[in-house]
Amino acid sequence: RIKDIGRVLDGVENDKTAAWYIAQRSVVLAIQRQPGTNTIEVTNGIKTVLPILEQQLPASVQAVIMFDRSNSIRESVHDVQFTLVLTLCLVVMVIFIFLRNIRATLIPSLSLPFSIIGTFAVMYVLDYSVDNLSLMALTLAVGFVVDDAIVMLENIVRHVEMGEKPFDASINGSREIVFTIMSMTLSLAAVFIPVLFMGGIPGRLFREFAVTIGIAILVSGFVSLTLTPMLASRFLKRQEKELEERNALYRMSESAFNGMLRLYDVSLYWCLRHRGITVLVFLFTVAGSAYLFFVTPKGFMPDEDLGYLFAQTEGAEGISFQALVRHQQAVAAVVREDPNVDILMSSAGGRGGMGASNTGFMFVRLKPRAERKLSSVEVMQHLRKKVAVVPGYNVYFQNPASISVGGRFTQG
Repeated sequence: RIKDIGRVLDGVENDKTAAWYIAQRSVVLAIQRQPGTNTIEVTNGIKTVLPILEQQLPASVQAVIMFDRSNSIRESVHDVQFTLVLTLCLVVMVIFIFLRNIRATLIPSLSLPFSIIGTFAVMYVLDYSVDNLSLMALTLAVGFVVDDAIVMLENIVRHVEMGEKPFDASINGSREIVFTIMSMTLSLAAVFIPVLFMGGIPGRLFREFAVTIGIAILVSGFVSLTLTPMLASRFLKRQEKELEERNALYRMSESAFNGMLRLYDVSLYWCLRHRGITVLVFLFTVAGSAYLFFVTPKGFMPDEDLGYLFAQTEGAEGISFQALVRHQQAVAAVVREDPNVDILMSSAGGRGGMGASNTGFMFVRLKPRAERKLSSVEVMQHLRKKVAVVPGYNVYFQNPASISVGGRFTQG
């Protein structure tokens, strides 16, 4: 019989585990999405059902959302989208500054969205999702995508400035530059082949990144060889005005570009005349790059400030549950006193089949970044020193990363 080997209690509550919300006893409900599902869709579904659940709870019980993983995902996607739009605007602005022609600027500007739309089409066929890594790949690819279109457009504009008709210039200019475009596209795409075949967890994380940016580059090459010459033949006009007949802004920018060209010409001749010094500068540059590579801090994932901290607590083997609770509450009291902490959830004892009987867990929600001077990493280092005053109890803080591996957060 069970009573022969232990003490049997008839009840529904496990008295060897406890949880607190700030300083009040609570029940922690953790919901984890299944692999392959969308975090934001799961969160939206939970928030839809939550009011119905709250109506069925007693008046003395309150449901509080401690951690919403979708918030950081939404913010990250929003930041990447803003960066993508900003990059697109900056690229178009630089093209306009150098070409000083609205019609010519529209041509690579139109090739950018076509390349991105084509990339999305291939991603849909491959069943890829729009996430942080794929959006980061598209952001980096904007610079690569526009390169092919600019090279094609510049050669066509050169033929137009030589007096050819736009249609003839598009035919002749594209015929001259087609091999260059193909070599640029294939060489850029080949750079990411090692990332594609990288093994381990980094390979699994960045495989989609490598495929996405490679697809974007290949699609941009196709667009540059087809759409760009066609648009140039329709949008460009023969240059009929001389420099003196153009507006003051055009003449001023032309003088600035000619000055830059003269400066480059002078510096190039100086380097050719002083080859020894040039080689020494090159060697010092390589040595400095190697030195910076070794001294620069490295890590599996960059530290990010998501406004949350996790902590695993551990007592001595064989510690009683009452002593475990006292130590857990002592540590929680120290953490709550920190001015950077907003809300704290703490639990002691094994929970849900996870953790041993001498372990605990803490979830710390920090105040908004604008209301605290320290970053999450600095707060974590500060708390490590403060909780050391609790003897016989180990506390392991963790700054969660924005990317999870195997259903758990990676080490921050």
